[in-house]
Amino acid sequence: MSVEISKLPSGLTVITDTMPHLETAALGVWAGVGGRDEKPNEHGISHLLEHMAFKGTTKRNAREIVEEIEAVGGDLNAGTSTETTAYYARVMRADVPLALDVLSDILANPAFVPDELEREKSVIVQEIGAAQDTPDDVVFEHLNELCFPEQPMGRSLLGTAKTLKSFSRDMLRNYLSTHYRGPDMVVSAAGAVDHRRVVDEVAQKFASFEATPAPKPQVAMFGKGGSRVVHRDLEQAHLTLALEGVPQSDLSLYSLQVFTNTLGGGMSSRLFQEVREKRGLCYSIYTFHAPYADTGLFGLYTGTDPADAPEMMEVIVDVINEAAATLSEAEVARAKAQMKAGLLMALESCSSRAEQLARHVLAYGRPLAVDELVARIDAVSVESTRKAAQGLLSRSRPAVVALGGGRGLDTAVAFAEGLTRSKAKTLLH
Repeated sequence: MSVEISKLPSGLTVITDTMPHLETAALGVWAGVGGRDEKPNEHGISHLLEHMAFKGTTKRNAREIVEEIEAVGGDLNAGTSTETTAYYARVMRADVPLALDVLSDILANPAFVPDELEREKSVIVQEIGAAQDTPDDVVFEHLNELCFPEQPMGRSLLGTAKTLKSFSRDMLRNYLSTHYRGPDMVVSAAGAVDHRRVVDEVAQKFASFEATPAPKPQVAMFGKGGSRVVHRDLEQAHLTLALEGVPQSDLSLYSLQVFTNTLGGGMSSRLFQEVREKRGLCYSIYTFHAPYADTGLFGLYTGTDPADAPEMMEVIVDVINEAAATLSEAEVARAKAQMKAGLLMALESCSSRAEQLARHVLAYGRPLAVDELVARIDAVSVESTRKAAQGLLSRSRPAVVALGGGRGLDTAVAFAEGLTRSKAKTLLH
């Protein structure tokens, strides 16, 4: 990869990956701010600010923003997560300066027109309602609350109707000026781009952002675990389980990811084979690991008939404990191959490259070369994977949430709460 990186006097980082065979470019602005940066009275403001970015500036109204990009065949979008907010575009080679102009305009010169603000609040209230009608959204919302109680990390990114109603233009402007600072922002571009030209454009168009870093968010503290049963009249029982994972900088990160993949990362994983293929207890079951700056979250999700929930969770606990002790060379090799293939396939997309570069800079302060990433995956062994699994099972008590109807849910969560008590402890001695 022909990756080049420059840091402007404001502390803003510009990183590009030129892909000469392409005629299009993906580019965007990634800011190191998200839901975890919000105070209680700011719950949901990161997401609202992302929405309002497209609702007009001092130079363009909301319609002109999208029409200018779509008139050249491009597209514009944004997204908010726990630790980052991204604003990005995909355009033809000749339209990179236009995309940078629009992206800088929506962040440097937002108008926050009162009518647009009230309208967008209503849109997000509808989004909250839609999420509440989606069981797998609801169950994860409860799981996050249980994993990170009384913390920004444990709150929904959408906010509430009450908090949204309280947000004013001044609150949005203050949040923007407080958290969108040069040292905490990355402009990343990949595809048909010229690094020097992108740097020159960014230096001019993003000059107004302050050079002092934004305040650091509250340190995340994984909770004491426990369980929650949420009763709803549903056809399925939705079951989730979480344990404290590891942060982005932890040396065991890749080993833990391999364990996660062997356990529930695909159709060949132990959980899929045992729970779905052999027993027919579910349609979908998967595990994941989300690393953050100072913590991590290992999670599992499945849906099943409420009557099967106790058997399902008992099997899940047995499979997790057995996997931590008996992972084979073949399973680890398969998971590593899947990880490397996923990494390399993503690099064929300029959008994925731009996003990966930005996230690396925000997380590690530098881009990680493909060879380095592959080497980290190759270094994972059966021994390191088992060690990472055993560390996972000893680090915290599980947080368990069941959503649905039927009397079997209480029994199911009781089985899950026992995950780290008996067999897991035996693994450590």
